[in-house]
Order: sequence, then C-alpha cells, then structure tokens
Amino acid sequence: MNNNKTMKIKKSTEKGFDLESCFQKGESDHQDGYIKDADYYFDSYSHFSIHEEMLKDKIRTKAYQNAILKNKQLFQNKIVLDVGAGTGILSIFAAQAGAKHVYAVENANIAIHVQKRLQVIMDSVIEEIELPVEKVDIIISEWMGYFLLYESMLDCVLYARDKYLAPDGHMFPDKAVMYLSTIEDDEYRKSKIDFWDNVYGVNMSCIKQWALREPLVDCCNQEQINSNSCPIFEIDLKTVKVDDLDFSHQYMLKIQKDDYVHALVGWFDVQFSTCHVPVRLTTSPYAESTHWKQTVFYIEEPLAVKNNDIISGSIAVKKNAQNPRHLDIKISYHLENVYGKKEQSTLYKLS
Repeated sequence: MNNNKTMKIKKSTEKGFDLESCFQKGESDHQDGYIKDADYYFDSYSHFSIHEEMLKDKIRTKAYQNAILKNKQLFQNKIVLDVGAGTGILSIFAAQAGAKHVYAVENANIAIHVQKRLQVIMDSVIEEIELPVEKVDIIISEWMGYFLLYESMLDCVLYARDKYLAPDGHMFPDKAVMYLSTIEDDEYRKSKIDFWDNVYGVNMSCIKQWALREPLVDCCNQEQINSNSCPIFEIDLKTVKVDDLDFSHQYMLKIQKDDYVHALVGWFDVQFSTCHVPVRLTTSPYAESTHWKQTVFYIEEPLAVKNNDIISGSIAVKKNAQNPRHLDIKISYHLENVYGKKEQSTLYKLS
C-alpha cells in the first residue's frame, strides 16, 4: 500500500513561468536523428508482437473490459467509436456490452487481419474518413503512450471527440493525471550513465551527456522511491484541447528519509469516472506493473538528501518540432539543505 501523501495540483503562479520560457529558442528544435515519416509510427503497430504485449498486459486490458462490461447500461443500443482499434478487442467488449453499432478505426496493417472479426472497421486515420453517422454516443480508445503523452495519439482522439461525440456522450477513459516523484537508483544509474567513464579501459565520458538526456522506461522498485508524489498535469478528456497538451508546471517534492536522489520518476493514472461503476487504471510503481512501466529521468549528479528536505522545480513538456510523436521534456530542480545548494536544468528527449 502506498502511504505517501500526494500533493494536489496547483496552477503555476510564478511570474513569467510559461511553456515558451522553459525552452530557449531552438533548444528543442534540432532533430537529433528523429524520423519524420509518420508511416513509421503506423508500421510499428502493424507487428503482432506489439499487440500481443498490450493484450497480455492484464492490468490494462482488464481495466477496459471492466469499465465497459460493468457499465453495460451506457452501451445498450448506443453507437460507439473505437479510435486506434488495433486488434479490435475494445470494440468487441463494446459489442458484448450491447452497443448497437461499433465503428473501429485503425490505420496500421493489423486492421486487415481483424476485419473478419468486426462488422465495421475503417482502414484509415480518423482525420481522413467520414463515419456513416453524424454523432456517436461513446468514444473508446487506448491512446496512452509512455509518460502518457508519447506518440501523440490523444490528438486523434480529441479530433474524433470534436467532430463526432454527441453533447451528452462519454469518453472512455475520461480523465488522466501525471505524477512525479524521486528515486534512489545508484546501481542502475552506474550501469547506464557512469558506464561511459570506463568502456573497456577507454574514457568515453563525453557520451554521458547524451545518455542522461534519454529517459529510461522501466519498472521502478517502490522501496527506492524516497519522496511523496506530486501531480504535474491533469486531463479532462471532455474539455481538453490539443494545444493544452504542451504544458509546463511547477512541482514540490518532500523527501521521506535520509538518502540519495539519482532521478525523478514519472507515471500516470487514467480514470473511467462518468459511469455507474468507476474504474481506475494506474501505472504507479506502487501497483502491479503494466507495459507502460514508469519513466525515469536521471539527473547529472546524485543529491544527498535528509528527511523532510524539499526538492522544487519545474517541468515543461512539448511535442518535438520535427517529430510531433516524440516529446521534449525539460526538468529543473532546486535543493537547499545542510549539504549545500544545488540547482540544475536538463532537456530530455523521449523518442
């Protein structure tokens, strides 16, 4: 059980604190070898192994199944749109719940193989098709990526919402929250970052700066989390706009034991809340692991911390200019304690 207190999100009030001020001009615009072709994204989801991994993620798949089948009264005789349907499993759940029609939209080649299973499937992106109905009652989608927003599929879901969702319609899921915490991770940091100091007798420490900028997606040991968690971004799927998904926010984390901080850790929850039986899906390190795991941002130098120390700072997240499915993430931190004053700002690339 997670006994750590979670701090409630508060809107940033610091003068001059906004997303554009977080990134210096041109700081996040260079390509760093990014692949521009959008076809690469859809092609990656044409491989069965990816869908197998997602389907075998019982936490993920059962959350959707429970949210749909335990709220059958919402689906009875309703029109449902499944955005990014993949294998069509969510569409099948909706049909089992009594939906009148289910329109499954999928652009990856996996759609070819599931058309026999589903009555209607649109082999295209949602922005390039016209549904045979003016409005739908429910939009379901498993749009979440690493660190919630990686791959930008939420943009497609919001397009579908604005064009097709009835005013009294439902989004499944309908809410999402991102969190940040700190972690002691000396052993893994040494293997990932300090490794470059001595590579078979060769000092390759110049590469460390690039290794630091690449977040690690992995499962974190909850025993190593050493601060409370702080919400950094909340999404209401009924009202959020695409422009809102580039965001900046201040955070404050309270250390809970004498220790070292080697990284910040991010995760997210999504909720199916506008229904009779609410369901919550979490990717927290305090819960059973999912294929999303957690996202680890190593800092340049470990921080010696004492119980009740406060680490504060800001996080800014925006789509990369060359490849909008990738994320530029800038994190700053400030710590002042008995060991001195430490401040740092680092630009990460989630690609």
